[in-house]
Amino acid sequence: MLYTKTNPFPTGNPFADSAHYFTSLFFVPRGLCPLILISPTMSIERSAKAASRPPLFAFLLIFGLLSTVGVNSVSAQPDSLPNLTPPKKQTFAGKVLFWLTTDTTDGTTQRFLAYPTFAYAPETGLDLGIRSFTLFHAKGDTLVTRLSEVNALAFVTLKGQFGVIAENAFYTYANRYYFFGRFRYQQFPLLYYGIGPRATAENPTIVESNLLQFRQRALRQVIRDKDLYAGLEIDYQSLSRVSFGEEYNKALPDGANGASNFGFGGALVYDSRENVLNPRKGFFVEIADLWYGAKSLNTHPFNASFFDARVYIPTRPRELLALQAYGSNVKGDAPFNNLSLLGGENLMRGYYLGRYRDKTLAATQVEYRFLPLWFSKRIGAAAFASAGTVAPSLSEIQLRTLKWSAGAGVRYLFFKKKDVYLRGDIAFTPEGQGYYIFLGEAF
Repeated sequence: MLYTKTNPFPTGNPFADSAHYFTSLFFVPRGLCPLILISPTMSIERSAKAASRPPLFAFLLIFGLLSTVGVNSVSAQPDSLPNLTPPKKQTFAGKVLFWLTTDTTDGTTQRFLAYPTFAYAPETGLDLGIRSFTLFHAKGDTLVTRLSEVNALAFVTLKGQFGVIAENAFYTYANRYYFFGRFRYQQFPLLYYGIGPRATAENPTIVESNLLQFRQRALRQVIRDKDLYAGLEIDYQSLSRVSFGEEYNKALPDGANGASNFGFGGALVYDSRENVLNPRKGFFVEIADLWYGAKSLNTHPFNASFFDARVYIPTRPRELLALQAYGSNVKGDAPFNNLSLLGGENLMRGYYLGRYRDKTLAATQVEYRFLPLWFSKRIGAAAFASAGTVAPSLSEIQLRTLKWSAGAGVRYLFFKKKDVYLRGDIAFTPEGQGYYIFLGEAF
């Protein structure tokens, strides 16, 4: 059985770190009850030979519980702010379930949650951490200003590995400025399968390393009250104390002895989404180009370009079709951690992030969402499919190396007033399957 914690390169929805069996206890502000459940930022990618019952059982358990609670309790909730007092005749368990399914804030209130997490994987042992996130609208304006999100995670394992991750997707008042990025420092193993679209799945190498990353976009509206943004983007990554497993007997990739790279460039973004965690209509297009060429700041000079296009088409009052096309291209001698990576919890679900890596990545996905289903005010569903591949260059992309994944998921309206869902997805690939539980949609 193979459980892995991914080390993602952000391509969209920022909070992209993932884990295995996560159990969390929410410590929330006064007026809310603590909640014990699997963490809302969980993913499990498994090999085709691994048994599926333990993670599948956990996955179904949490969403079975949430579904039962949602169906039994939400019918009594009015559309206005819900009653904060459970019915007197309810049992203790019923009162707890009432608190868990009631969002006691209006749309203008900032929501902050902090809770411990734990996980287990063979390469790390027991993993203990604290995660927090906050959702808010700048100056409490919900009519014009889009929903912002700031997340943080700190963890340590019993084998001495640790990490700190912080991410932001922040809109200033009236969406005049947009800041999107992440900070990450971690001493944590990753799985290395090799480079290229034909890297085999057997016996991946565990690579120990220390990774420091700071990436930030600072964008400004080109025209006031319009959806076009332009600005600067910087990315710094340092990979140190790199150690490939003793069983690795192939040529070492660039960056195997460590790498330090600083890139800067420009980004152009068109974003008409009203809610980045749960877009129901609109467009998102980003074009960015980063230059890592300064010899004094880079051990491996290279250039990186990115393209991300998404469209959200409402089909019925509660349903929509979401589509995404994504591409990245690296030119130069980029270290293996700066190559284009296929997989993860956002794009090409079902593959470990970095299962395939090379200089060029092209991928697309489609998802149909029911938010919520016709019989419920909180329970939703989705079905998705994706296809993509990697190659040494754009001209060398081949259809015969195309990888595919498909799956379905359950949605639960976690923050009713802010229209934010908890998603649980099961993705299938020719190599196995992946299980994901995250706050917010994949794209």
